[in-house]
Order: sequence, then C-alpha cells, then structure tokens
Amino acid sequence: MTITKDPAAPLVAVVGATGTQGDSVVLALTESDKPYRIRAFTRDESKPAAKALAEKGIEVVAVALSVENSGAVFKAFEGADYTFLVTNWAEHGDPPRETTEGKLMIDAAKAAGVKGIVWSGLPSIDALSGGKYKNVGHFESKARVSDYGRASGVPFVDIQAGGYASNMRTFMRPVKISEDTWAVNLPLPPTTRMPIIDAERDYGLFVCKALELPVFPDKQTWATFGELISFEDQTKQLSEATGKKVVFNQIPSAVFGEGVKSAGTPPHIALAIEEVFTSVGEFGYFSEGTVISQEGLARQPRTWKQYVQAQDWSDVLL
Repeated sequence: MTITKDPAAPLVAVVGATGTQGDSVVLALTESDKPYRIRAFTRDESKPAAKALAEKGIEVVAVALSVENSGAVFKAFEGADYTFLVTNWAEHGDPPRETTEGKLMIDAAKAAGVKGIVWSGLPSIDALSGGKYKNVGHFESKARVSDYGRASGVPFVDIQAGGYASNMRTFMRPVKISEDTWAVNLPLPPTTRMPIIDAERDYGLFVCKALELPVFPDKQTWATFGELISFEDQTKQLSEATGKKVVFNQIPSAVFGEGVKSAGTPPHIALAIEEVFTSVGEFGYFSEGTVISQEGLARQPRTWKQYVQAQDWSDVLL
C-alpha cells in the first residue's frame, strides 16, 4: 500500500469513491508501487465504506456534485493533480442532469489546474448506429460530457466500462424456464461478443495505467474489459461452473423492452435499455478508434470464467 500524505506525491481526486468504479480506482492506486495521495469524494462520510477509506489514510470529502452546490464542488477539487470523474445516471434517470453535472466537474477540475482528467464515459449509440437508435439518453449524455472534456484544454482521457460481469446477477439474471433449465433472454444474436469486466475489482487498473504512462493519453478513448466473449459462451461457462443448465435465448427487442417495463422501469429508461442491447447486437459496443488493450496493466483482469468461479450463484439459479 502506497497511500501517503507526502505533498510531493500526486493528489488524485476520486469521484464516487464508495461506488463500484470509484472504489476500484482507489483499490488500483493503493495496489500501485507508486505513492499517491487520494481525495475520496462521497455524499455521506459517515457511511461504513467512507469510514473504511479514512482508516486507510485517505482524505474523505463529503460533497454533493450538483449545480446548486457549484461553489463547494470547485473547492473540493482545489489542489488536485489528477482526477477521476464518474456520474450516477441510474440514481435519477435524467440524462440532461448527468451532462450538466459532468461538465461542472470538468470545469472544477480545470479551475484546480489538474494535469489530467480521467472520465468514465460511454459511446454515443446514436452515432454508433448511424442515427438508427436515438433514445439511449444515458449513453448520449456521457458522450456529450466526453466532447466537452476533450475541448476543455485539459489533458483528458475517456475510459469506458465494458459490460459489468455482475449484471448477470442482477437485471440480466437467468430466468427459470423449467425444472432444471434457466435462460438469459436478450434481443441480440448469441454470437455477439461483449467486453465483460469485473468492474469493482478491475476497472481501476485501466485508470491507474493512464495515470502512470510517461505521457498522459490526452483525447484517447479506452475500453476496459477482462475478456471479449459471446453471450452463448457466457452461458456455457456459467453452466459448466455451476452444474446448472443455462441457455441463451435471442428474443425480439420489443418483447425485451416490454419485459423491462413490466419490472417497473420508467418507459423512457426501458426504451433506452432496449436500444442499447439491440444496437450492440448490430453495431458492436465501442466506437471506432477506441483503444482495446490490456497491455501495461499492473495485473491481469478477471476473465468471465474466473468471475463466475469466484461467485456463489445459489441465490441466482434458484
């Protein structure tokens, strides 16, 4: 562990430090053999995850990253050398708000004089699909922030998360279709290859790599992934690891969207999720020019098989 209070060490301000990606960034920095000071942003410094960070010698700052609180946001970034920025669209489901808050953080980082901004963005599905799919608000909102960051004049890299491996335990969890069979039902071909990442464990490896390169990767877009794997291979490996029969079913996009809505998802969000999967099946996940490489990472990210083997699936395959 190389967390220090030495002012000669770079200070990295980590947004969402108690969330999946931010926590992974903190993990990677603490694993590095290079010294860092870390300022961890959270909305509630009294929660156990925030207290655990403070116990490791990490500076914990409670701040609401909203336009109404812009003065405190700018103050929170003061003194930082680098920053990791992420937004939580799922919290409010409001893409314009996400764009506004992303731009606010970039403005605050720029005012602080940081040497580099690492941003957790996503591609524009509208652009990726040639205008066919225009309703994926939470991808478009992040893409607009990426454009703003690249034009900010501050060295800026967009490090995009692949599909979370944990999604197979949550909204993509297999559905029981018979006494001994479960199915993953999605609106894309079974051969569609997805970038899968154990985000909590491995996302931060890519951020740490960007910070430690001899030259900061300004204006680049990076993919984060443990493996590129098809859905049919995911279900096959899940079956092999658990001893349960899990299959993949390609279903019509409209049927998938209705299923998402029936689970209580607001219609505009259900449509966005439907279009994400449909677009990925047709056009892939990452935009042209995205750097898809694991070279230079401090350790190897988990493959899908390794992730599956590390989990208890008894609460999923009931």
